[in-house]
Amino acid sequence: MKATLALAALIAMTALAGPFSACAGGAVADAGDAEAQSSDQIAKGHDLYQRLCSHCHGINMVTAGNATYDLRQFPHDQRERFFESVTNGRNGRMPPWGDHITQQEIGEIWAYIRTGGK
Repeated sequence: MKATLALAALIAMTALAGPFSACAGGAVADAGDAEAQSSDQIAKGHDLYQRLCSHCHGINMVTAGNATYDLRQFPHDQRERFFESVTNGRNGRMPPWGDHITQQEIGEIWAYIRTGGK
């Protein structure tokens, strides 16, 4: 149990020191260009996206023509908006995921979103 808590604390500290750290007031700092995202983050984000997001937003972000937002068009300079939408839901149509996935996982999905599904 102590080892698990220590590992969780270490992971949390690493995440706070990394590019996906939260800044004052709950806002999320910009992570920089997609090129700066590690391939590991993008791969994890791809896996999370396929498991959690593709049902509505389409495999590899190619929508099925339904009313869901085309994430390939999501502005790359609006990371905070992305985190807010995923954490708290959007317009009563997108469910909130904040109680189901971590901010780090949302950051990994964001890294994948920035690739445009490629």
